[in-house]
Amino acid sequence: MNVKFLDLKAVNKPYMAELNDASRFVLERGWYILGKEVEAFENEFAAYCGVAHCIGVGNGLDALRLIFESCKQLGLMEPGDEIIVPANTFIASMLAITQSHLQPILVDADPISYNIDVHKVEEVITSRTRAVLAVHLYGRLADVTALQEISHRHNLLLFEDAAQAHGARDEQGQLAGSFGDAAAFSFYPGKNLGALGDAGAVTTNHSQIHEQVRMMRNYGSLQKYNHLCKGFNSRLDELQAALLRVKLHGLDQDNAHRQRLADEYRKHIRLKDTVLPDVNVRQSHVYHVFPVLHPNRDELQKYLSEQGVETLIHYPVPPHKQQAYHEWERLCFPATEYIHSSELSLPMSPVHSFDEIFYVSEVINRFPG
Repeated sequence: MNVKFLDLKAVNKPYMAELNDASRFVLERGWYILGKEVEAFENEFAAYCGVAHCIGVGNGLDALRLIFESCKQLGLMEPGDEIIVPANTFIASMLAITQSHLQPILVDADPISYNIDVHKVEEVITSRTRAVLAVHLYGRLADVTALQEISHRHNLLLFEDAAQAHGARDEQGQLAGSFGDAAAFSFYPGKNLGALGDAGAVTTNHSQIHEQVRMMRNYGSLQKYNHLCKGFNSRLDELQAALLRVKLHGLDQDNAHRQRLADEYRKHIRLKDTVLPDVNVRQSHVYHVFPVLHPNRDELQKYLSEQGVETLIHYPVPPHKQQAYHEWERLCFPATEYIHSSELSLPMSPVHSFDEIFYVSEVINRFPG
Protein backbone atom coordinates (compact mmCIF):
# COMPACT_ATOMS: atom_id res chain seq x y z
CA MET A 1 0.00 0.00 0.00
CA ASN A 2 1.18 3.53 -0.79
CA VAL A 3 -0.01 6.26 1.58
CA LYS A 4 0.47 9.87 0.58
CA PHE A 5 1.12 12.44 3.26
CA LEU A 6 -1.50 14.77 1.75
CA ASP A 7 -3.51 14.54 -1.47
CA LEU A 8 -5.07 17.94 -2.10
CA LYS A 9 -6.98 16.73 -5.16
CA ALA A 10 -8.67 14.12 -2.99
CA VAL A 11 -9.28 16.63 -0.18
CA ASN A 12 -11.08 19.00 -2.55
CA LYS A 13 -12.94 16.33 -4.54
CA PRO A 14 -16.00 16.15 -2.22
CA TYR A 15 -16.47 19.89 -2.71
CA MET A 16 -15.77 19.93 -6.43
CA ALA A 17 -19.27 20.60 -7.73
CA GLU A 18 -19.77 23.47 -5.28
CA LEU A 19 -16.29 24.84 -5.94
CA ASN A 20 -16.98 24.86 -9.67
CA ASP A 21 -20.30 26.63 -9.13
CA ALA A 22 -18.69 29.20 -6.83
CA SER A 23 -15.85 29.84 -9.29
CA ARG A 24 -18.26 30.23 -12.19
CA PHE A 25 -20.39 32.64 -10.18
CA VAL A 26 -17.39 34.87 -9.41
CA LEU A 27 -16.21 34.82 -13.03
CA GLU A 28 -19.64 35.66 -14.36
CA ARG A 29 -20.19 38.44 -11.83
CA GLY A 30 -16.98 40.13 -12.99
CA TRP A 31 -15.97 41.62 -9.63
CA TYR A 32 -12.71 40.15 -8.36
CA ILE A 33 -11.36 42.28 -5.48
CA LEU A 34 -13.14 43.28 -2.23
CA GLY A 35 -16.63 42.39 -3.33
CA LYS A 36 -19.61 40.51 -1.98
CA GLU A 37 -17.85 37.14 -1.65
CA VAL A 38 -15.13 38.59 0.60
CA GLU A 39 -17.74 40.39 2.68
CA ALA A 40 -19.81 37.22 3.00
CA PHE A 41 -16.82 35.08 3.97
CA GLU A 42 -15.69 37.64 6.53
CA ASN A 43 -19.13 37.60 8.14
CA GLU A 44 -19.37 33.81 8.07
CA PHE A 45 -15.87 33.17 9.42
CA ALA A 46 -16.32 35.77 12.17
CA ALA A 47 -19.57 34.07 13.19
CA TYR A 48 -17.89 30.66 13.07
CA CYS A 49 -15.01 31.79 15.31
CA GLY A 50 -17.37 33.65 17.64
CA VAL A 51 -15.85 37.09 17.14
CA ALA A 52 -17.19 40.44 16.05
CA HIS A 53 -14.88 41.02 13.09
CA CYS A 54 -12.94 39.21 10.37
CA ILE A 55 -10.78 40.89 7.74
CA GLY A 56 -9.71 38.84 4.72
CA VAL A 57 -6.08 39.36 3.69
CA GLY A 58 -3.53 37.92 1.29
CA ASN A 59 -1.93 35.23 3.47
CA GLY A 60 -1.11 34.25 7.04
CA LEU A 61 2.16 36.16 7.26
CA ASP A 62 0.41 39.34 6.13
CA ALA A 63 -2.30 38.71 8.71
CA LEU A 64 0.26 38.80 11.50
CA ARG A 65 2.10 41.80 10.05
CA LEU A 66 -1.11 43.76 9.64
CA ILE A 67 -1.99 43.12 13.28
CA PHE A 68 1.38 44.37 14.48
CA GLU A 69 1.54 47.34 12.12
CA SER A 70 -2.01 48.33 13.03
CA CYS A 71 -1.19 48.22 16.73
CA LYS A 72 1.77 50.50 16.06
CA GLN A 73 -0.48 52.92 14.17
CA LEU A 74 -2.89 52.90 17.10
CA GLY A 75 -0.12 53.68 19.58
CA LEU A 76 -0.42 50.30 21.30
CA MET A 77 3.15 49.42 20.34
CA GLU A 78 6.16 51.19 18.90
CA PRO A 79 9.32 50.07 17.07
CA GLY A 80 11.65 48.11 19.33
CA ASP A 81 8.92 46.82 21.61
CA GLU A 82 9.08 43.17 22.59
CA ILE A 83 6.67 40.37 21.71
CA ILE A 84 7.02 37.07 23.54
CA VAL A 85 6.81 34.16 21.11
CA PRO A 86 7.42 30.40 21.32
CA ALA A 87 10.78 29.22 20.02
CA ASN A 88 8.99 26.19 18.57
CA THR A 89 7.07 27.64 15.65
CA PHE A 90 7.22 28.13 11.91
CA ILE A 91 9.50 31.01 10.94
CA ALA A 92 6.55 33.16 9.77
CA SER A 93 5.75 33.94 13.42
CA MET A 94 9.21 35.49 13.79
CA LEU A 95 9.25 37.17 10.38
CA ALA A 96 6.05 39.06 11.08
CA ILE A 97 7.52 40.46 14.29
CA THR A 98 10.91 41.48 12.93
CA GLN A 99 9.49 42.84 9.67
CA SER A 100 7.33 45.10 11.84
CA HIS A 101 10.51 46.38 13.56
CA LEU A 102 9.56 44.69 16.82
CA GLN A 103 11.70 42.40 18.92
CA PRO A 104 10.86 38.69 19.33
CA ILE A 105 11.58 37.30 22.78
CA LEU A 106 11.77 33.53 22.44
CA VAL A 107 10.47 31.12 25.07
CA ASP A 108 11.13 27.39 24.99
CA ALA A 109 8.43 24.84 24.23
CA ASP A 110 6.51 22.79 26.73
CA PRO A 111 7.75 19.21 26.13
CA ILE A 112 4.22 17.79 26.40
CA SER A 113 2.12 20.17 24.31
CA TYR A 114 4.99 21.42 22.05
CA ASN A 115 3.48 24.92 22.45
CA ILE A 116 4.94 27.77 24.48
CA ASP A 117 5.90 26.82 28.05
CA VAL A 118 3.61 29.15 29.99
CA HIS A 119 5.65 28.68 33.15
CA LYS A 120 8.59 30.47 31.53
CA VAL A 121 6.74 33.43 30.05
CA GLU A 122 6.87 35.73 33.06
CA GLU A 123 10.63 35.16 33.39
CA VAL A 124 11.28 37.16 30.19
CA ILE A 125 8.85 40.06 30.66
CA THR A 126 10.62 43.43 30.73
CA SER A 127 9.63 47.09 30.64
CA ARG A 128 9.60 46.87 26.82
CA THR A 129 7.31 43.85 26.59
CA ARG A 130 4.02 44.77 24.97
CA ALA A 131 2.48 41.49 23.83
CA VAL A 132 2.45 37.70 23.84
CA LEU A 133 1.96 35.74 20.62
CA ALA A 134 0.29 32.39 21.28
CA VAL A 135 0.97 29.92 18.48
CA HIS A 136 -1.42 26.97 18.26
CA LEU A 137 1.15 24.68 16.67
CA TYR A 138 0.25 21.49 14.78
CA GLY A 139 -3.46 22.19 15.42
CA ARG A 140 -3.34 22.18 19.23
CA LEU A 141 -4.49 25.16 21.26
CA ALA A 142 -1.80 26.79 23.35
CA ASP A 143 -2.63 27.16 27.05
CA VAL A 144 -4.67 30.28 26.36
CA THR A 145 -6.18 30.38 29.86
CA ALA A 146 -2.73 30.77 31.42
CA LEU A 147 -1.63 33.24 28.73
CA GLN A 148 -4.76 35.34 29.25
CA GLU A 149 -4.04 35.50 32.97
CA ILE A 150 -0.41 36.47 32.42
CA SER A 151 -1.32 39.09 29.82
CA HIS A 152 -3.96 40.61 32.08
CA ARG A 153 -1.62 40.64 35.08
CA HIS A 154 1.12 42.48 33.15
CA ASN A 155 -1.15 44.64 30.97
CA LEU A 156 0.03 42.96 27.76
CA LEU A 157 -1.72 42.44 24.46
CA LEU A 158 -2.44 38.80 23.57
CA PHE A 159 -2.33 37.74 19.92
CA GLU A 160 -2.92 34.33 18.35
CA ASP A 161 -1.12 32.71 15.45
CA ALA A 162 -3.95 30.36 14.53
CA ALA A 163 -2.59 29.40 11.12
CA GLN A 164 -2.71 25.69 12.00
CA ALA A 165 -5.74 25.60 14.30
CA HIS A 166 -8.92 26.31 12.33
CA GLY A 167 -11.79 25.00 14.43
CA ALA A 168 -9.79 24.03 17.52
CA ARG A 169 -12.00 24.44 20.61
CA ASP A 170 -11.38 24.54 24.34
CA GLU A 171 -13.53 22.58 26.79
CA GLN A 172 -16.13 25.36 26.84
CA GLY A 173 -16.35 25.33 23.05
CA GLN A 174 -14.52 28.62 22.48
CA LEU A 175 -12.59 28.57 19.23
CA ALA A 176 -9.08 29.49 18.17
CA GLY A 177 -9.06 33.06 16.93
CA SER A 178 -11.29 34.37 19.72
CA PHE A 179 -9.05 34.31 22.80
CA GLY A 180 -6.79 37.32 22.28
CA ASP A 181 -6.92 40.91 21.08
CA ALA A 182 -6.48 39.69 17.49
CA ALA A 183 -5.64 36.47 15.66
CA ALA A 184 -4.03 35.59 12.35
CA PHE A 185 -5.18 32.75 10.12
CA SER A 186 -3.61 31.23 7.03
CA PHE A 187 -5.73 29.45 4.42
CA TYR A 188 -2.76 27.97 2.56
CA PRO A 189 -4.11 24.97 0.56
CA GLY A 190 -2.84 22.33 3.01
CA LYS A 191 -4.46 23.89 6.08
CA ASN A 192 -7.52 22.43 7.80
CA LEU A 193 -9.48 25.17 6.03
CA GLY A 194 -7.51 25.58 2.83
CA ALA A 195 -8.05 27.83 -0.16
CA LEU A 196 -6.91 26.96 -3.68
CA GLY A 197 -4.10 29.50 -3.43
CA ASP A 198 -2.73 31.87 -0.82
CA ALA A 199 -5.21 33.53 1.52
CA GLY A 200 -5.45 34.67 5.12
CA ALA A 201 -7.56 36.53 7.66
CA VAL A 202 -7.48 38.50 10.88
CA THR A 203 -10.13 37.95 13.52
CA THR A 204 -10.75 40.30 16.43
CA ASN A 205 -13.26 41.69 18.90
CA HIS A 206 -11.23 44.91 19.15
CA SER A 207 -13.06 47.56 17.10
CA GLN A 208 -10.02 49.81 16.66
CA ILE A 209 -7.75 46.97 15.55
CA HIS A 210 -10.49 45.83 13.18
CA GLU A 211 -10.82 49.22 11.52
CA GLN A 212 -7.07 49.76 11.32
CA VAL A 213 -6.36 46.32 9.79
CA ARG A 214 -9.20 46.79 7.31
CA MET A 215 -7.65 50.11 6.29
CA MET A 216 -4.06 48.91 6.20
CA ARG A 217 -4.74 45.87 4.00
CA ASN A 218 -5.95 48.25 1.27
CA TYR A 219 -3.23 50.90 0.89
CA GLY A 220 -4.29 52.59 4.13
CA SER A 221 -7.68 53.41 2.65
CA LEU A 222 -11.31 52.81 3.58
CA GLN A 223 -12.55 55.05 0.79
CA LYS A 224 -11.03 54.93 -2.70
CA TYR A 225 -8.18 57.42 -3.22
CA ASN A 226 -8.45 58.62 0.38
CA HIS A 227 -5.40 57.25 2.21
CA LEU A 228 -5.31 57.82 5.96
CA CYS A 229 -2.07 55.92 6.68
CA LYS A 230 0.80 54.15 4.93
CA GLY A 231 -0.81 50.80 4.25
CA PHE A 232 -0.20 47.59 2.31
CA ASN A 233 -1.78 45.71 -0.56
CA SER A 234 -2.92 42.46 1.03
CA ARG A 235 -6.49 41.58 0.13
CA LEU A 236 -8.31 38.29 0.09
CA ASP A 237 -9.61 38.01 -3.47
CA GLU A 238 -13.18 37.22 -4.45
CA LEU A 239 -12.41 33.81 -5.93
CA GLN A 240 -10.59 32.48 -2.87
CA ALA A 241 -13.29 33.90 -0.60
CA ALA A 242 -15.97 32.09 -2.58
CA LEU A 243 -14.05 28.80 -2.40
CA LEU A 244 -13.43 29.20 1.32
CA ARG A 245 -17.15 29.78 1.90
CA VAL A 246 -17.82 26.38 0.34
CA LYS A 247 -15.21 24.56 2.41
CA LEU A 248 -16.04 26.30 5.69
CA HIS A 249 -19.29 24.33 5.87
CA GLY A 250 -17.33 21.08 6.04
CA LEU A 251 -14.59 22.19 8.45
CA ASP A 252 -16.03 20.68 11.64
CA GLN A 253 -16.79 17.39 9.89
CA ASP A 254 -13.28 17.26 8.43
CA ASN A 255 -11.74 18.03 11.83
CA ALA A 256 -13.81 15.31 13.46
CA HIS A 257 -12.43 12.80 10.96
CA ARG A 258 -8.89 13.96 11.71
CA GLN A 259 -9.55 13.38 15.42
CA ARG A 260 -10.86 9.87 14.73
CA LEU A 261 -7.74 9.11 12.71
CA ALA A 262 -5.60 10.38 15.58
CA ASP A 263 -7.42 8.00 17.93
CA GLU A 264 -6.62 5.15 15.54
CA TYR A 265 -2.93 6.04 15.55
CA ARG A 266 -2.96 6.05 19.35
CA LYS A 267 -4.73 2.72 19.42
CA HIS A 268 -2.33 0.94 17.09
CA ILE A 269 1.17 2.49 17.32
CA ARG A 270 3.23 0.49 19.81
CA LEU A 271 6.82 1.19 18.70
CA LYS A 272 9.15 1.63 21.66
CA ASP A 273 10.36 5.18 22.36
CA THR A 274 7.69 6.72 20.11
CA VAL A 275 6.00 9.74 21.70
CA LEU A 276 2.47 10.42 20.44
CA PRO A 277 0.65 13.76 20.78
CA ASP A 278 -0.70 14.24 24.28
CA VAL A 279 -4.48 14.41 24.78
CA ASN A 280 -5.72 17.35 26.85
CA VAL A 281 -9.35 18.45 26.91
CA ARG A 282 -8.48 22.07 27.74
CA GLN A 283 -6.09 22.35 24.81
CA SER A 284 -8.02 20.67 22.02
CA HIS A 285 -6.30 19.36 18.91
CA VAL A 286 -7.55 19.45 15.31
CA TYR A 287 -4.44 17.69 13.97
CA HIS A 288 -3.28 19.95 11.19
CA VAL A 289 -0.51 17.39 11.38
CA PHE A 290 -0.04 14.29 13.55
CA PRO A 291 3.43 14.79 15.04
CA VAL A 292 5.27 11.89 16.66
CA LEU A 293 8.69 12.04 18.26
CA HIS A 294 11.29 9.30 17.86
CA PRO A 295 15.01 9.34 18.69
CA ASN A 296 15.84 7.75 15.32
CA ARG A 297 13.54 10.01 13.35
CA ASP A 298 15.58 10.17 10.15
CA GLU A 299 15.99 6.40 9.96
CA LEU A 300 12.27 5.94 10.70
CA GLN A 301 11.33 8.34 7.94
CA LYS A 302 13.60 6.56 5.45
CA TYR A 303 12.14 3.19 6.46
CA LEU A 304 8.56 4.43 6.09
CA SER A 305 9.34 5.84 2.66
CA GLU A 306 10.68 2.45 1.59
CA GLN A 307 7.38 0.93 2.73
CA GLY A 308 5.33 3.39 0.68
CA VAL A 309 4.45 5.79 3.50
CA GLU A 310 5.05 9.47 2.83
CA THR A 311 5.91 11.67 5.84
CA LEU A 312 7.15 15.20 6.47
CA ILE A 313 9.12 16.95 9.20
CA HIS A 314 7.64 20.01 10.91
CA TYR A 315 10.24 21.45 11.19
CA PRO A 316 13.81 20.25 10.67
CA VAL A 317 15.47 23.51 11.78
CA PRO A 318 14.00 25.81 14.47
CA PRO A 319 13.87 29.56 13.75
CA HIS A 320 16.71 30.41 16.13
CA LYS A 321 19.02 28.09 14.17
CA GLN A 322 18.10 29.47 10.75
CA GLN A 323 20.66 31.51 8.81
CA ALA A 324 18.05 34.26 8.46
CA TYR A 325 18.39 34.81 12.23
CA HIS A 326 22.10 34.23 12.59
CA GLU A 327 22.15 36.66 15.52
CA TRP A 328 20.32 33.99 17.55
CA GLU A 329 22.76 31.18 16.79
CA ARG A 330 24.01 31.01 20.38
CA LEU A 331 20.54 30.79 21.90
CA CYS A 332 19.64 27.44 23.39
CA PHE A 333 16.12 26.08 23.80
CA PRO A 334 16.50 22.39 24.73
CA ALA A 335 12.86 21.30 24.41
CA THR A 336 12.44 23.07 21.08
CA GLU A 337 15.66 21.64 19.71
CA TYR A 338 14.72 18.12 20.78
CA ILE A 339 11.32 18.44 19.11
CA HIS A 340 12.87 19.64 15.87
CA SER A 341 15.44 16.83 15.88
CA SER A 342 12.91 14.05 16.53
CA GLU A 343 9.54 15.19 15.10
CA LEU A 344 7.95 13.26 12.23
CA SER A 345 4.51 14.08 10.82
CA LEU A 346 2.48 11.05 9.79
CA PRO A 347 -0.18 11.06 7.05
CA MET A 348 -3.23 13.00 8.24
CA SER A 349 -6.10 14.50 6.26
CA PRO A 350 -9.89 14.39 6.01
CA VAL A 351 -9.67 11.78 3.26
CA HIS A 352 -7.28 9.26 4.80
CA SER A 353 -8.99 5.97 5.61
CA PHE A 354 -8.82 3.88 8.77
CA ASP A 355 -7.19 1.14 6.71
CA GLU A 356 -4.41 3.52 5.70
CA ILE A 357 -3.83 4.61 9.29
CA PHE A 358 -3.76 0.96 10.42
CA TYR A 359 -1.23 0.16 7.69
CA VAL A 360 1.01 3.11 8.66
CA SER A 361 0.80 2.07 12.32
CA GLU A 362 1.71 -1.55 11.63
CA VAL A 363 4.63 -0.51 9.42
CA ILE A 364 5.89 1.73 12.22
CA ASN A 365 5.59 -1.13 14.72
CA ARG A 366 7.85 -3.26 12.52
CA PHE A 367 10.58 -0.61 12.39
CA PRO A 368 13.83 -2.47 13.16
CA GLY A 369 15.63 0.57 14.54
